Amino acid sequence: MNWYLHVLKNYAVFNGRARRKEYWYFFLINAIISIVLSFVDNALATPGSIEGAGLIGSIYSFAVLIPTIAVGVRRLHDTGRTGWWMLIAFIPLIGVLILIYFFVLDGNYGSNEYGANPKEITTDTEGHFKV
Repeated sequence: MNWYLHVLKNYAVFNGRARRKEYWYFFLINAIISIVLSFVDNALATPGSIEGAGLIGSIYSFAVLIPTIAVGVRRLHDTGRTGWWMLIAFIPLIGVLILIYFFVLDGNYGSNEYGANPKEITTDTEGHFKV
């Protein structure tokens, strides 16, 4: 949950690097929340829930759109790629598969042009990030 909150606190930070753990924990918790909100939308019969895009789920999706893009860009930076690679997702199926491959790769060791290795950044006893 700390990784999810960390991404939300850095919702518009497009520079720097993001570890695999940061990206995938955010992805997992985001998917769980989306599934739960889908059930809530269907239970409450909110507008659009029959088509699969209920009101509550849509509001949540728009709320996390910028943080999702930002953590994706930072994840690409960790592998030494520019954030513009996110646009490959617009190529049906193949683009998404390429992005998933990039997101699964281990980050560059040491510093790269986007910053220090995030694996070298640790947390204190209270879970706050420190360098």
